Amino acid sequence: MPNAVTDNTTLDRYELITDGGIAFVRYRTVDGIRTLTHAEVPKALEGHGLGSALARGALELARTQRYKIVPQCPFIVAYIAKHPEYRDLVAH
Repeated sequence: MPNAVTDNTTLDRYELITDGGIAFVRYRTVDGIRTLTHAEVPKALEGHGLGSALARGALELARTQRYKIVPQCPFIVAYIAKHPEYRDLVAH
């Protein structure tokens, strides 16, 4: 089981650190809205559900932190489409 997703505010990204590397979602924050711009999973870890765990963890953290989000990353957009419980986070 991978470690929990954390918010690395120094690098403006949510991170999921594993033995095989760091998966992350980059973001920009303006006026309480966090734009999720890019997600990346180490090549060696692709296909093992790490991307989904990262997306879920990032969205849960955004909820806890009380951010609305703008999903620009295609992976995050697709994840939200498959998981409607996160649609309320999307800024309109």
